[in-house]
Amino acid sequence: MIEHFGGALPLWVSPEQVKIIPIADRHLDWAYEVQKALTAKGIRCSIDDRNEKVGKKIREATLEKIPYMLTLGDNEVEAKTVSVRTRKGEDQGVKSLDELLAQLLEEIETKAK
Repeated sequence: MIEHFGGALPLWVSPEQVKIIPIADRHLDWAYEVQKALTAKGIRCSIDDRNEKVGKKIREATLEKIPYMLTLGDNEVEAKTVSVRTRKGEDQGVKSLDELLAQLLEEIETKAK
């Protein structure tokens, strides 16, 4: 299976499904709330809270072939939303947490590639 997908496993089987990337330390509280909501629905996720530039965090998550990356900045914290990006570099824009959960759960349930 790993050879078939070239290491880029589908969301439903990926060991880490979502990487949460806060832009600054002041965004960590929202990051932990997002992580709690995702984990409660069975989504495997982690927070990259290292003191590195956002571009580097995104690049590393892409190289790790994590299906989704959520970046959180001032706008997202204020609006209680997340900015969604795929490992293919596709920017899916800003979504509410409920929208994101619905999308992820649908993709997992249908076993989409």
